[in-house]
Amino acid sequence: MRNAENTAVVIVAAGRGSRMGGGMPKQWRQLAGKPVIAHTVAAFQDAGFARICLVIHPEDAGLAAGLPVSLVHGGATRSDSVRAALEHLAQDPPARVLIHDAARPLVPRAVIAEVMEALDTQSAAAPALPVTDALWRGGDGVVMGTQARDGLFRAQTPQGFRFAAILSAHRALKHDAADDVEVIRAAGEEVWITQGSDENLKLTYPIDFTRAERILSERQTIKGQTFSGQALEGSKMDIRLGNGFDVHAFTEGDHLWLCGHKIAHERGLLGHSDADVGMHALTDAIYGALAQGDIGRHFPPSDPQWKGAASHIFLRHAVELAAEMGYRIANIDVTLICERPKITPHADAMRAALGEIMGLEIERISVKASTSERLGFTGREEGIAAITSATLVKP
Repeated sequence: MRNAENTAVVIVAAGRGSRMGGGMPKQWRQLAGKPVIAHTVAAFQDAGFARICLVIHPEDAGLAAGLPVSLVHGGATRSDSVRAALEHLAQDPPARVLIHDAARPLVPRAVIAEVMEALDTQSAAAPALPVTDALWRGGDGVVMGTQARDGLFRAQTPQGFRFAAILSAHRALKHDAADDVEVIRAAGEEVWITQGSDENLKLTYPIDFTRAERILSERQTIKGQTFSGQALEGSKMDIRLGNGFDVHAFTEGDHLWLCGHKIAHERGLLGHSDADVGMHALTDAIYGALAQGDIGRHFPPSDPQWKGAASHIFLRHAVELAAEMGYRIANIDVTLICERPKITPHADAMRAALGEIMGLEIERISVKASTSERLGFTGREEGIAAITSATLVKP
């Protein structure tokens, strides 16, 4: 991963995990045959990070033996533990640091990549998912009121920072903080929100282990799937091709979403949901290959629950529908048509985001750009168009 050599990773594993029950802290429990923490460390190793600092409770030193990390003993609070790790790293300070909860062992590479990319221009960045469920206030087992969800996000990790800034913020902190975003904001720094993932779950209750096991199993199945390239003659293989097209106009804003990737821009895109024109066209391509209509059939724009919804909800539904019908996605191709923003610098991040959402190898995902040579509405920079295609295979 780009800039990994100038970045250290702090994994916070000093907690006792009391809500999980059972006696052993959750980060040391077995998940798919390995301790949770081993999966967490491996996620960053696989992404190219070599300098990993693991913050542990002093009683857990024996459990950590053999992990390819440097060990630091944690403190009485989470903030104390993180500061201990930062002070350890300060002996040979990195340019950046990612701070991650040990109990998030399934963090996708795309989530890490977006945080790293944001740190090219921002001093702090963290992944999150917008709140889409209705929110209640309650007491004594009954609903006491409702809470608007506009502008609310579910925070995730890794949270990334310029090292000098977060070290200074922790040294100045006078109280404990829920996470490191709170710490850096207390120091007056702005934090950029990057795309989180539903798979980046935090193991909190026993049922979370069941879900994590299922996700790991699905990942292994997808990784093991191959297409032999055999001749079709005499074969019973069912191959479906679908295409999609979508257009969204520019509107006021300071960013836009394209193929699951957030891009800073002087204008946003207008739409009922988050207006991700690339993901909408791709979703329609999959529905088309399945002869299952389009997004509007499955997620009517007249339904207020989809207003402002993240487009990965639509795309993931199309992928799951394909699987239910017995199809695997062989490859996808996305062409974004616009004058600005420039797509090429973001293409790999878009491929990674789509791969994570779809459970598809990045080698099977193409994202490319074109212009209309200053002709038409895209040439006048009135909006963005997307043309997509998808190949589905049923063995």
